[in-house]
Amino acid sequence: MPPTENTSSPHIGASAQTGASPHIDTEASAPAIEFKDVEKRFGKTTVLENLNFTVAPGERVTLIGPSGSGKTTILRLVMTLEELTGGYIFIDGRPLTFEDRDGKRVELPKKTTRAMTTRIGMVFQQFNLFPNMTVIENIIEAPIHVLGKSKDEAVADAKSLLERVGLSEKADEHPTRLSGGQQQRVAIARALAMSPEILLLDEVTSALDPELVGDVLAVLRDIAETTDITMLLVTHEMQFAREVSDRVMMFDGGLVLEEGPPDLIFNDPSHERTRSFLSSVL
Repeated sequence: MPPTENTSSPHIGASAQTGASPHIDTEASAPAIEFKDVEKRFGKTTVLENLNFTVAPGERVTLIGPSGSGKTTILRLVMTLEELTGGYIFIDGRPLTFEDRDGKRVELPKKTTRAMTTRIGMVFQQFNLFPNMTVIENIIEAPIHVLGKSKDEAVADAKSLLERVGLSEKADEHPTRLSGGQQQRVAIARALAMSPEILLLDEVTSALDPELVGDVLAVLRDIAETTDITMLLVTHEMQFAREVSDRVMMFDGGLVLEEGPPDLIFNDPSHERTRSFLSSVL
């Protein structure tokens, strides 16, 4: 695979090295992510309809709501793992998969879309590590073949990331010899190895035994506190959402019922459906 130019600017280590606090870039000319009139249907089932919202650069937005409300679909659309039925998604003001051309909705070339997605990282419910590769081989694969990094540079970055997620000693292990929590931390390191501007997190603790959840959440808290990566996450870990989010959005039936700062949504939600949902999960 030929190298693709990496146009991302924030780096996972930037804020940690300078000691700067994470921030929302209110001076940016365009949102990091914008959904405009987004629709998604699976056959006759409409999952998302007329969805409009933005995520600012550096903002951490958590999507909550019952299973089947469209939250994971939103992440998969941004990662281009699902195709839009209608509407548009923009990354830093640029169309991701479709654009409006003289009033017509036109699909962009796959090459253009692939270049855009190098700026986006995603961590899934399941770890999706390559079982035939060691931990460090899993992490360096994409930086070498997609970003065009040298092996030495990719290995050095991977070792730094493994130290960050507390797995330096597991570099030469195969994923099958790791616990679920360790595999998920490797998956986080693998996503960060691409120096993404945007990190998508899809129920990253749902497949873990309860005693393994804490270590994974601690890594994600560290990322939220020490970097300026934009984060869009789906989680049922409400305390975690309260701690790391700038904004929480409540979804049900593919619609945004309400949104606001975590303290408002968790302490004084205005919608009865939000109140009943939170009472069932808190």
